[in-house]
Amino acid sequence: MAMMVFLVALLPAVLGSDCKFMPFDCSDICNSGQKISGIYPIYPAGDAPLWVYCEMISDGKVEDNGGWTVIQRRMDGSVNFYRPWDQYKRGFGNVESEYWLGLENMNQLTRNRRYTLRVDLEDFEGNQVFAVYSSFSVGPEADGYRLHVSGFIDGGAGESLLYHDGEKFSTFDKDQDSYEHNCAGLHLGAFWYKNCHGTNPNGVYLWGKTPNTNFFAIGDVWQSWKGLDVGLKSIRMKIKRVF
Repeated sequence: MAMMVFLVALLPAVLGSDCKFMPFDCSDICNSGQKISGIYPIYPAGDAPLWVYCEMISDGKVEDNGGWTVIQRRMDGSVNFYRPWDQYKRGFGNVESEYWLGLENMNQLTRNRRYTLRVDLEDFEGNQVFAVYSSFSVGPEADGYRLHVSGFIDGGAGESLLYHDGEKFSTFDKDQDSYEHNCAGLHLGAFWYKNCHGTNPNGVYLWGKTPNTNFFAIGDVWQSWKGLDVGLKSIRMKIKRVF
């Protein structure tokens, strides 16, 4: 919370004297001249601020054409991600650490603008890889917040998300997947499940290897990199506007 207080105090200097500046996303903040990663307010739905983590640096370099808006982050297991539909709709967690931005917020951000998605992954040995998708959007609630993703670029992670393209979002209390059973309940998560998943970023934080239980692929996994039984140390999903 101390970081948020600091950034609130810093905003007038960062954004200038024009208090009417209402950035739509982190790209707007980056383009205004701010190059420090941190927590900022954005305004994708109008006057109400939405606090997000803006990442201005990727691969150790300041991005030349905009900032990343983090829409999901796992890093230490401090937040429970096995939650009902209404919480996945509006968002939850701690912007300073682990959080989910919210399906409605993702729809507001991506419905009329083009975005790239980057997924950053790290295992418990310190290895880091990523996957990029040149097009990412989330549809409206009336269509189940359907995922649209394409244009894979490999950063060492391999491809595990395209399997979910075109699927509606599912939670344990709202089953919209293509399987005869509830994938969210089977895999203790919430995602754009199909039959069922190639990645489960909102699954159980396992601190590595899946324990010997009756559950299968319940962790925060990325199949093409570590398989379905090794939970990752960190997963970060972030989007950047394509101008």
